[in-house]
Amino acid sequence: MYPELTLNQPGVGPGWKRLAQTVAERMALDTLDGIWVFRPLRIDKKEWGTAILALAEDDRYRIFTAQYQHTIKGRERGAFTVAIEEVGSGPIETLDALVAAVPKRTDEDPPVLIALTAWYPEEDAQDGSPELA
Repeated sequence: MYPELTLNQPGVGPGWKRLAQTVAERMALDTLDGIWVFRPLRIDKKEWGTAILALAEDDRYRIFTAQYQHTIKGRERGAFTVAIEEVGSGPIETLDALVAAVPKRTDEDPPVLIALTAWYPEEDAQDGSPELA
């Protein structure tokens, strides 16, 4: 009867959607093998979100952080910035250790693994571009 609410689901919301779109523009999604997200932080007029991305290439993983800053109130409402940075790499069998080694913000829950379909539910069969959630 009512639409499913997604506000408290990890990795879902306007900031995450825009981050996913930027990731799709800058990275090869066919190698994306895992997404972990931290709970977003909201302070005053801004929201910050951080995700850890694992890309599988041959027998190695490359680990990236993808971060956004979204102004949600005030004169600069709608301003959005993204930073994507490679933070590590290693053999496939060390993925858990690699993700655990990504610097964690203090006093926070650990990142949550989300399904790739949370950000990229399906690909457009005509051009291979992702259709964002």
